[in-house]
Formats: sequence, C-alpha cells, structure tokens
Amino acid sequence: MNLATWVERNGRRLGDAAALAVGDHVHATWRQWAERVAAGAGGLRDGLGLDEGDRLAIVMANRPEYLEVQFAAWHAGLVAVPVNARLHRDEIAYVLEHSGTRAVVTDEEHEADVRPLLDAVATLEQVVVAPGPDWDRLTSGTPRSLADRGRDDPAWLFYTSGTTGRPKGATLTHGNLLMASLSYFADIDPVAATDSVLHAAPLSHGSGLYGLPHVARGAVSVFPPGGALDGAGLLALLARWPGLSFFAAPIMVRRLAHDQALAGADLTGLKTIIYGGAPMYLADLEDALATFGPRLAQIYGQGETPMTITGLSAADHADRDHPRWRERMQSVGFPRTDVEVRVVDDEDRPLPAGEPGEVLVRGGVVMAGYWDQPEETAETLRGGWLHTGDVGSLDDDGFLTLHDRSKDLIISGGMNIYPREVEEALLTHPGVQAVAVVGRSDPEWGESVVAFVVPAEGAAPTSEELDRTCIERIARFKRPKEYHLVDGLPTNNYGKVLKRELRERLREG
Repeated sequence: MNLATWVERNGRRLGDAAALAVGDHVHATWRQWAERVAAGAGGLRDGLGLDEGDRLAIVMANRPEYLEVQFAAWHAGLVAVPVNARLHRDEIAYVLEHSGTRAVVTDEEHEADVRPLLDAVATLEQVVVAPGPDWDRLTSGTPRSLADRGRDDPAWLFYTSGTTGRPKGATLTHGNLLMASLSYFADIDPVAATDSVLHAAPLSHGSGLYGLPHVARGAVSVFPPGGALDGAGLLALLARWPGLSFFAAPIMVRRLAHDQALAGADLTGLKTIIYGGAPMYLADLEDALATFGPRLAQIYGQGETPMTITGLSAADHADRDHPRWRERMQSVGFPRTDVEVRVVDDEDRPLPAGEPGEVLVRGGVVMAGYWDQPEETAETLRGGWLHTGDVGSLDDDGFLTLHDRSKDLIISGGMNIYPREVEEALLTHPGVQAVAVVGRSDPEWGESVVAFVVPAEGAAPTSEELDRTCIERIARFKRPKEYHLVDGLPTNNYGKVLKRELRERLREG
C-alpha cells in the first residue's frame, strides 16, 4: 500500500475540510492538498526527471510545504529522505551522498547550506526551494496517478547515527509505517477527522512519524506560527483546533508545564501529549500531570522501529492508585500490540524478570535494514530480532525499564548525539591529543555533552577554541557543554576508554 493513498482518499472524502494550517489560518483543504500532491508527483517525475525508487531529500524547517513534498514523493513512487535541518552542511552532504539522493527540496532558510552541495555530492542533480516559484511550478502541472507501491517498498530513509559516528539509513517501508500507524490507534489514541495534530517538534523525526496516523484519519496538521510553541501559543491553538495532540521531547513538556500562561487554564481542547526520545524525571512528570491532567502518553522506539517498542498509555499515567505507579512511571512501559520484546544476555538467551540485558524487538514495524549496509543489517537483525543496543530489564508485569545505552547515545533536548562524531571533530584541533565524550544527567536537557580532553604536549586549548572547532564541523547542538582537561583517559587492557569511569567522575563531582 502506498501511504500517499491517505491524502488522495481524504481529498475525495473530506473535500473542503481543513487539512494543513499555520496558526489559525487554513493553508490548504484536503481537496487542495490532494491536488498539490498529485501535481507535485507529476512535477517530480516529469519536471525533474526522477524515476520510481529514486531518493528525494527534504531539508526544511517545519511548514505545510514539508508535508506537501513528502506525500508528493510517495505519490510519485519515490523514497523520502527527511534530513534534520539543524545538521552541519558536511553532515547533510554525507546523508545525501550515502543515500544516493538525486534531488533536494529545501527552504530559503537552508538554501545556503544545501545549494553548494550540488558541487560536492556526486549523485545530487537538482535543488528546489519551497515555498516559492520552483515548488509552485512543480505543483501546477499535470497530475500523476498514484504509483503502485507494495508494503515492502522503501518509503522513508531514517538516518540515525551509529557507534562509528557515521549515520546509518534505517530503511522504513510503506508496510513499516502503516504498521506503526495502526499500532498508534491500538495502544495510544483513536483519531478522528475532527481532531488535529500540532507539529512543534521536527518533522524529520518524531513529529513526522506521529503525524502519519493523523493524516490517515483526516485530522488537521497544524504548524505553530513562527515555529516556536509556548503556553500562550498553545492556548490560542486550542481555541481554534479541537482534539489537539502533539509529540514533544521531555524538555518541551517540562517547559510548558511550568509556563504560567497554562496555570489553571482551560485545556479542554487538548487531547494527548506524546513524549519520548529521552528519559523524563519523575518529578517533572508529576508536574506535567498536575498541569495537563491525564493527557500524557510515553512511547519508546528507535529509528529502526518507529514509534513502536513499548508505551505508557494515558490510562497508565492516570492509575495513581496502583501500588507500583511510581515504578511504572520510571519505566518505558509495556510492549506494544504489534511487537514482541525480550531482554537477552550476550548470547541472545532470554533473561528472567529483573535481570538487565540487551533489549530485542521483533514485529512488522521493524525496519527492512540499513540502506546499502548489508553487514550492519545482518548484525543488527541477527536471528530475526532487532538488537536495539539498549540495556533494560522487564519486571514481573512485563514493564520495561531502561538502564543504559550500550551504544553510548546521548539524548539532549530530544536530539540524538553520538560521542564518536563529537570526538572526531575535537581531534582535528592540533592541541588535542585524545578525547572522550560522555553524557551527564541534566535536569533541563535530559543529558548534556561533556568532553574529557587530553591536551597535546605543550598545548592547553581553551573551551572557546574547542567550541569553534566543533561548530565548524558538526551541528551546534552537538557541541559539549563542558570541557575537562585531563592528563590521561582511563582504559582497559586493550586500550579501550572506560567511559563508565568518566561518568562516575561526573557523578562524584
């Protein structure tokens, strides 16, 4: 099934009902959106000369045109490559090169980063700016019939960093994304055409995924004016768009929960806040429940299994009388309807309740594999199970608690940061002999990035110099918040840096 079927159907079924909106302004009805998607598909195939199965990258801030491009790509039989628009130009270039992207749709805000890549990425042929004359021209031509795509055909390449620091493209098929959407209905929320979904988080990641079940059922996709969301802005949107849900990283939930504009406010129109991507402290969760009431749901997933491993439903959050409520609120929930979850030892043997091990997942939502990386795919999907790299334990009731991330992932403000890529950037500074990057628990950001730096002989680089080195090579949000100059790094007999010892140093102050 081609996911673009949803827009085509809703164009006929819902007609003049609002489909895309910015603030209280309707950007497009369902009929208009469906027409632009079909015409855009024609423009991508006939105007740009793209062929079925080609990759089309999207490097844009959240805006209605983002969804126009994404569904036009699927309508045309293309594979969408949503790229985090906050990445450094070199990081964007790697994603485009690795995916073999032929064309990019970007916006004016990011055009200066993307257009020079025409000379740097061998496969890249064209850059289109949306909104603007380029995109208007592509969406004003002859509509194209919906491409015939099966459940195993790639739909979305979700680039997620690995332990090497190089991103890997998780190949999500039309069937994967359909299953993730159906699982949302089963475990999180039913959705109606009278509902709405707010895109306050990046469409290239969580918000784009959680938006899919809402598009399927005909809900309105709403964009906050100016891109930012605060308490007053949320109240204004609730007054216009009922049944509103949105995905948010824990840091955003925390900020909204403490926003004075929401204190005692009427939140009748707020349906569900889905949070995930990082742990939420119990105190912050209790504050959020006090502000929003039983409207929170947590989801634990990965790019390799979008939206779906375990979850804590709104009912779980509301069940304060349960004797283990506090424990459950510090877990990542119960396995979702469409997956099997197990915790195993180093030889993939299932472990009893309470014993920590690696979390494995199996089900129709698990990716087809990593794009053009057969060895990594075979290793990660060995035995028919997705090896998440996360360390957790299941309790007697089947709730999963995460203890560590064996891949050393740092999640700061809901954004994934892998230490290796930060380390590689810092090692380009002539004053750095060795470096190790770890995460420190942070009450505001979830985690903050900390670098332990061994200076080269006779050198003592300043934090400002190290910051500049990072900003020149990686996204600004990935740079360390702290730098510690040390004489050496703790290692084992094989020379591997013992990062747990560094984390322990931070905990001890």
